[in-house]
Amino acid sequence: MTEESKGRAVPGGRIGRLGGMGRIVGGIAGGIVTEGARRLAAGERPKMNDLILTPKNAARVADQLANLRGAAMKLGQMISMDAGDILPPELTQILARLRDNAHHMPPKQLDGVLTAEWGRDWRRKFRHFQAHPIAAASIGQVHRAEMPDGRTLAIKVQYPGIANSIDADVDNVATLLRVSGLLPRELDIAPLLGEAKRQLHEEADYERERAMLERYRTLVGDDPAYVVPGSDPALSTGRVLAMEFVAGERVEVLEAADQATRDKAAEALVRLMLRELFAWGVMQTDPNFANYRWQADTGRLVLLDFGAARVIRPETQAAYHRLILAGLSGDRDAVRVAAVETGFLGAAATERHRATVDRMIGVILAKLDQPGAFDFGDRAFVPVLRQEAATMAEDRDTWHLPPVDTLFVQRKVSGTALLCARLKARVDVRGMVEGYRHASFGATGG
Repeated sequence: MTEESKGRAVPGGRIGRLGGMGRIVGGIAGGIVTEGARRLAAGERPKMNDLILTPKNAARVADQLANLRGAAMKLGQMISMDAGDILPPELTQILARLRDNAHHMPPKQLDGVLTAEWGRDWRRKFRHFQAHPIAAASIGQVHRAEMPDGRTLAIKVQYPGIANSIDADVDNVATLLRVSGLLPRELDIAPLLGEAKRQLHEEADYERERAMLERYRTLVGDDPAYVVPGSDPALSTGRVLAMEFVAGERVEVLEAADQATRDKAAEALVRLMLRELFAWGVMQTDPNFANYRWQADTGRLVLLDFGAARVIRPETQAAYHRLILAGLSGDRDAVRVAAVETGFLGAAATERHRATVDRMIGVILAKLDQPGAFDFGDRAFVPVLRQEAATMAEDRDTWHLPPVDTLFVQRKVSGTALLCARLKARVDVRGMVEGYRHASFGATGG
């Protein structure tokens, strides 16, 4: 039996988690020395970033973050998801391990959490409680359980000490990025760090997640494209979320499905994202593939994990609306102005790199203007954008952080597009967006 299958205890104390971060830093430092010596011996003069972003260093980071879990792993997941087509493929593949199952708690640690939440006789509540989790992620793991009345539940159990470690984990990861030189010291990331801490604290509040779960059940209603499990309030606490077990396969199985099925699933994903942004004003901002399941027999998407659901400010809704309509109009100047207003582009970068920005907008507009359904599988334009973006990125004085609300929304938008690309789906995005041409934004939906 492997160490992973036995489970690895979550470091709960500040010293234990600090030691985990220390091992990440130490491993990277050792990797830098080794790789630097190798390249110097080969007659190269490597840059520091080239020494940091090696596959071995990425593997070290992925392994340690998977063991720490909590905010540290969550931030690693965000980097791996949001990196998209920016990081080298081998690094993206290694970091993608963080989107799969984490190490899980050993039985003794699990029993301690459930005893604290439900009492010493907690096993009597169930006909059967499956000790080995059916899923394990950054903040908690999920177990299958059968109730005496015949119901089957999915029980999400939070790792011990996670909520108390969030602030320190975020600060430690930020320090790691600073020390690595991947972020310029002039870039003010304090607002982003503050918001990351706030959202992660919200994700660790399972009572809040249960409320969001029920809110989404109401919003989705009887739409035949989706399934949202119901919750069990009697068994749910701040650290345990009990909900209906809904069968479904990993959404990645759709990659082997026929074109029509892939298109249907992708259309449901895009339609959901547009409803969240332009109709409901509330969005589940974590597009991790593990948060979806596919029911082949019903053709429905199962929606899971609402800890990252958040209300979207009307100002952000309106800004996205202007940007998208400008894109549909094909007006390059209008897109540039809307991109700055939305916060995607900084005014300084736009002014200094106007020609580059216009070329990037031109590439995107050419893709949008192609007749027929939008082909997410056609990624020929991505290398062109990557090359243009790399030129701008070299000018670190113009680096810019979009508003926090925009970052979280864009994470969902980009993640949805990435999943549609994995499915090589074709979707009439233009037609779907046209339905919101005259949308107005004020009070939030639901």
